[in-house]
Amino acid sequence: MDEPVPVTQSIESLYPDVNIPAQQKRWQNLIAQFEEKYNKKPAFVARSPGRVNLIGEHVDYSLYEVLPMAIAADVLIAVAVPGEKEDSEGDDAVIPMLNTNPRKHRASECTVPPKGLAKIDATQHEWTNYFKAGFNGAVGLLRKDNAKFSPCNMQILVDGNVPAGGGLSSSAAFVCASALAVLRANGKETVKKKELVELAIVSERAVGVNSGGMDQSASVFSIKGDALSVSFSPQLNAEAIPLPELEPPITFMIAQSFVTSDKHVTAPRCYNLRVVECTLAAEMMAKTLALELQDDSAPLGRSLRGLQHVYYGGGKSIDVLSVSPGDSNTSYKTQLETMLSMVSNVLDKEDGYTREEIATALSMSISALEEKYMTKFPVDATRFMLGKRARHVFSEALRVIAFKELLQDPASITDLLPRLGALMNETQESCREVYECSCPEIDQLCTIARSAGAYGSRLTGAGWGGCTVHLVPKNKVDDVRNAWIERYYRAREPDISEAKLQEAIVVSQPGQGSVV
Repeated sequence: MDEPVPVTQSIESLYPDVNIPAQQKRWQNLIAQFEEKYNKKPAFVARSPGRVNLIGEHVDYSLYEVLPMAIAADVLIAVAVPGEKEDSEGDDAVIPMLNTNPRKHRASECTVPPKGLAKIDATQHEWTNYFKAGFNGAVGLLRKDNAKFSPCNMQILVDGNVPAGGGLSSSAAFVCASALAVLRANGKETVKKKELVELAIVSERAVGVNSGGMDQSASVFSIKGDALSVSFSPQLNAEAIPLPELEPPITFMIAQSFVTSDKHVTAPRCYNLRVVECTLAAEMMAKTLALELQDDSAPLGRSLRGLQHVYYGGGKSIDVLSVSPGDSNTSYKTQLETMLSMVSNVLDKEDGYTREEIATALSMSISALEEKYMTKFPVDATRFMLGKRARHVFSEALRVIAFKELLQDPASITDLLPRLGALMNETQESCREVYECSCPEIDQLCTIARSAGAYGSRLTGAGWGGCTVHLVPKNKVDDVRNAWIERYYRAREPDISEAKLQEAIVVSQPGQGSVV
């Protein structure tokens, strides 16, 4: 996991064979546009892909394990460094930020003082904010090694084909590619994967989202052909999980709902609100159990995983629940099952909690509560559904364990696909009914896919729109695709083009992570 980001001279190692011809044209177009705009060839191209999450939805920011895989869609940043770095010592760094699609993403320029950072206005949803976020993270890392470091001038051209707001982590791909580009341009020839992921996780939060870490991990750590197991406690760790070779082979399909839900725009009432609810659920359970949470790497410094750790690492209980703190020798799975069973007793208000009720329970004022949990990333809510959110997180963490065990257990091969699919279906039900992050269009895509032969169907990504992921027998791929076209896409848009349909439905294989 601590190996360097690979450097390659060939795109054949990055994409499935079927995608190579289109990708060759895309890369050639990127290089040609760069030469046209800057009158030179780029020195290198930094690349980071999007991802699809197979299982483990909305648990990474509670520091629980997830199981994503990289996809072929990615962000490319062609880079040149004008002049010698020494020539600009003491001067502001000037970085024109250009895009291969200037009509949609207008050109801009970033000027950075020698000892400063790029200015980001998180209230403005500008595509350049993601480059600036990666830039600032990279500069911060370089200044840890050299306090006197000042960034160099750069010339960049960006091309991305990860759908924005589609649930495939376009923002994480952009931030990771940006940070990688800045590190390389400023002389860091060897970039460790782990340091890139860790800086990208923190960097994306500057754009206004409480990101957990799954998206960045999948974008950087992934290895072509394998799924990826990512854990966050006690520290970040990633493990390649080979998919069993079956006949017919394991096949995942991705379908876009074309309902855009950009988590950076809807965050106060959707994504960021869920982060706050999970954090407050941990705080409220700890208070009731008379346990003191410790600071951890979660976005707001406290997590349900941290609660589990403290509960099984010592502390005292209260008579109301008639339970003792857990035995540290208890298996991880049993720990999770116990935490799940406690939720209904500890967080028993099914209609949620008001700010006043939470503040009173935590022995703090409403203003102090808002300052601590709702200022850095504002939320828009009058009631906080703490019990439902905690139930989803603990049950989803258990599903991740079961999914991973199935992939690694040869004895389960005979009925592997139905069992994996059942877990994915359970996740979708929990996302819809408990975590409340689905939407009618996502539900419809899942229903259609299952009726046409999919073993499992669920939303992937933040939810509230975006994409779905489906486990489909190879011999049912055409049936599922045709059912979607007839009952969803053409029903919504009778004149939908073949090009848009190809964009909407993708048969996906595990892709390669970040490269230069």
